[in-house]
Amino acid sequence: MSLLHLVFGGRVKDPQTLDFDPATVQVIGLYPNYAEAEKAWRAAAQRTVDDAEMKFVVVHLHKLLEPKL
Repeated sequence: MSLLHLVFGGRVKDPQTLDFDPATVQVIGLYPNYAEAEKAWRAAAQRTVDDAEMKFVVVHLHKLLEPKL
């Protein structure tokens, strides 16, 4: 079983939260393992490093699909 990871981000209302503005959400992609997802996350975050209101995250989809893993 592959351990799917989703990388997405967008503008947040407060940089200390994950309260995304839905109109700005960008899906970077789905990745088969954490290492590839982290690479994509770092690249996306680096592109917007000077914008404190932009945030990107890695979501462990496999934990949502099968929480006991």
